[in-house]
Formats: sequence, C-alpha cells, structure tokens
Amino acid sequence: MLKQTPIYNLHLELGARMVPFAGYFMPVQYGNGTLHEHLHCRSHAGFFDISHMGQCLILGDDAVHELEQLVPGDIVGLKSGQQKYTVLTNDNGGIMDDIVITRIDTGFMIIVNAVCKDKDFKYLYNRLSGRCCFNELTGQALFALQGPAAASVMQKFSPQAAELSFMQACGTYIEGIKCNISRSGYTGEDGFEILVGHHYAEQLARLLLAEDDVEPIGLAARDSLRLEAGLCLYGHELNESITPVEAGLEWLLKKGDSQFPGADKITAQLQNGPEKIRVGLLVDGKIPVREGSVICNSEDIAVGYVTSGNFSPSLRRPIAMALLDPYTVDLGSPLHTMVRDHNITVNVTPLPFIPHRYHR
Repeated sequence: MLKQTPIYNLHLELGARMVPFAGYFMPVQYGNGTLHEHLHCRSHAGFFDISHMGQCLILGDDAVHELEQLVPGDIVGLKSGQQKYTVLTNDNGGIMDDIVITRIDTGFMIIVNAVCKDKDFKYLYNRLSGRCCFNELTGQALFALQGPAAASVMQKFSPQAAELSFMQACGTYIEGIKCNISRSGYTGEDGFEILVGHHYAEQLARLLLAEDDVEPIGLAARDSLRLEAGLCLYGHELNESITPVEAGLEWLLKKGDSQFPGADKITAQLQNGPEKIRVGLLVDGKIPVREGSVICNSEDIAVGYVTSGNFSPSLRRPIAMALLDPYTVDLGSPLHTMVRDHNITVNVTPLPFIPHRYHR
C-alpha cells in the first residue's frame, strides 16, 4: 500500500495531481502546471514536500570514526551544525546512494533518498558496531523552501536560520514550532530544508504557503530544476555500477582516503581516468532526448547514453546529461542520437546549465 506524507490532504486541497513515487502518494504538479512552477521557483520561492525521504540518527562516541570508514568524504572534520554531501559506496566503488550528513552535538543526522532508504538503513545498521546507536526517524516531515525569495521569507520566521551559510544547519522555532533547518537544497537556488514533527507539519506548511512569494512545487518541476542545476539523481546519474569519479563527483573525495568500500577502484580511476564521465548536452531542435537514448559520434559509433533528459524552461530548449566515453568527447563535440526515427544533434556543454546561487 502507498504511504501518505503528513500533508497529503493539503496537497489535495491545493489541487495537486498525486502519483505513486518511492512507495508514497506524491504531488507531481499543481493546477498552474510544471512550467509555471519551475519558473516561479527560479524567480520567487517554491515549497516542496520531501517527507518521503529517509531520515536517521547515528549517535555515540564512535559514530564519527565508523562513518568515516563508510563514506569517501571527510566526516571527522565536520563541526556541529555543518553538513556534507557524500555517497555510500559498495566494494566495487559503485554508488549505493548519495546522502547528506549533518553533524549534531550527539552524533549525526543523515538524509537518504526515498527509493534507497530501506537498503541504506539496513546497510548502516549492519555495518555500524554496538558502540553506535542507529535510530530511524519516522515521526518527522521534511520540507524544502527554494528560490531567490527563500531567504527573505525565512528572515520573517527565523532570523537565526536566515543567517546560515550553505550546508549549515541549526535548531530553531518558527511561530513556536520546533524545527531543524539547513541551508541546502536540490534546485541550484538558495534555500532551506526544514525538518518538523508530523503533528506540526501542516501548520508549518500553511504558514509558508501563505507568503505571497511562495507556491507549492511538484516532483516534475523538482526534476527539471535539478537537471538545469546539473545535479545527479539516483537511478539515473548514480547507481551501484557508477563510481563517484564517473559521476563527476570526485570533488567530494577526501584526498588520500583508502578506508572506505571501493577505495581501490576509485583511487585507480583518479590516477588513470574513468571509463565513462558525466557530461551536459545541449539538444538541437525542440525534441527532448530521454533516459537510455544511445549517443553516437560522427562515425555512428556508440560513445555513451543519456541518463536524464528534459525541456529546460529557463533556457527554453531541451537539455540532457549523459555518461560518455571520455576519450571521444570534447566540449562542443557534435554527437547525435535517435528519437522516434528523428536524428537529433547534441553538443557537449559544461555543467551546470544554470549557475548555482547558493549562499556561501
């Protein structure tokens, strides 16, 4: 049976079209449509219900050292209130999930993808020793407030949270409601993610949505926003056969770290180069290219495949990301793919498609 987030009834009230996603009923779009929602988030502020995502705590004196051995990022160096985007890797260097870790006074809070949370939590529970305490958080909602007006809205409700820099977090109150707020998000815009107890979720959502600049945003616009920002989506740019180096995430690797699962494979790729790399594609014409489309060079030799493709409302043209053979690809390289018997030209371009506007 599909689960409902704590504000399911509010979504219906707002006119959302609900669809199954990761075991939940989730809003794919609202009455004004995906294009409007996307552009509103880029110009004002969007409210996202992301309560389907997994949330857990890892507590204990040894939590920092044990987590450090499970991820390729620097966890020991995190101070309380700081966040890090990182990945869980398997023994072959493939990405089991991309996650956000927040250091808190008693340990760590971790946010994982909804489609991966059962396997992630089982993995973490089994890999951590008895000196750590693993707790899944099931009584909280998670919202995102994203866009250029997000900071001014947050300033009204929590000046403390509005002073955060990108990838920082704090505990605070909004109209007497206890929240944990981070300055982070998945759109490329400045914004916040807000963790709040189930019982106060609808009250808080209504407070934020009552602001003139804020409108609800569904899954469809969330996907086009993250694609423009060149951000990876698990199951597309990331999976258990794609390494962080191939996904273009080598920046999150701690230099010299060889303790995490798959370190040998990843270190070898850093030294010798990967077999494939993630790139951006600008698509000629008006027909979007979709996931799985094979990319060929001028000699009709397959050089990779599309991982995500969509229409970019901001650029007013189709865009895509792909995994391609690094030895046959240069910026501006003319490549092509087939879409419904149409030969579509695509050109390699730097990521992101839209500059990030994080508050650093």
